[in-house]
Amino acid sequence: MSRFFQRGGAWVLGQSVLLGAVVLLAVFVRGGRFHPAIIIFGAGLMVVGAGIAFAGALALGRNLTPFPKPTEQAKLVQHGIYAVIRHPLYTSVISVSIGWALVWQSWPALLVAVTLIPFFHAKARHEECWLRQKFPEYADYEKRVRRFIPWLY
Repeated sequence: MSRFFQRGGAWVLGQSVLLGAVVLLAVFVRGGRFHPAIIIFGAGLMVVGAGIAFAGALALGRNLTPFPKPTEQAKLVQHGIYAVIRHPLYTSVISVSIGWALVWQSWPALLVAVTLIPFFHAKARHEECWLRQKFPEYADYEKRVRRFIPWLY
């Protein structure tokens, strides 16, 4: 169990709890009627998020892991979607979660989904410390590529 936490397992558990809350709140706690355009926007966020997730998983290949600490055999990926976003999988989870809450018209789920933004910001900062230790070139990569949104953030 200690290896689980050494690799960042607490972050994985926190993420799982928040995602579970988004899913369950959306299904069971509706907060009122949303305008149809907002529901369509939510569906669009889910589609975009799924595409980002696919591109991120494809670029990572065998490096894919739920843990923020890189494995011993990990390689720094800077191609594909990683050329424009440092943490596309986090971006995808945030996008899909917000979209899910909007489609289900759940204010409580939307509130939890929005808390994923500071959560993943903190998780990414923690992960980036490990990445800088393992990959000296990561510091230059950080200067070139934004964390979550291409060219913005």
